[in-house]
Amino acid sequence: MNPFDLSNLGGLMGGLQQRMAEMKQKAATTKVTGEAADGNVAVTVTCDYHVDSVFISEDVMDDNEKLEEYIQQAMSEALRQAREETARGMQQMAGGLPIPPGLIPGL
Repeated sequence: MNPFDLSNLGGLMGGLQQRMAEMKQKAATTKVTGEAADGNVAVTVTCDYHVDSVFISEDVMDDNEKLEEYIQQAMSEALRQAREETARGMQQMAGGLPIPPGLIPGL
């Protein structure tokens, strides 16, 4: 198929919308976990960026400043993983579609 042939644009867009809906559903159910302090603090988020759970071990509760730092580290790691997972999903979704390079960030 010629990627510049626009005669089938409607069909391509319908397929893209279907893939986007599937990707949104998958993002809502895919979970990633960021950890800090050797697993004493863990934050789990979905790939649509909702916090699912937070775990804090009693071993790190005695130093408030350190605890705040650990939570921030774990949250940052979880969000990094969610962004990577989302980017992978976008690449899979766009696979086979005639999308010019650079049109969708991360592809």
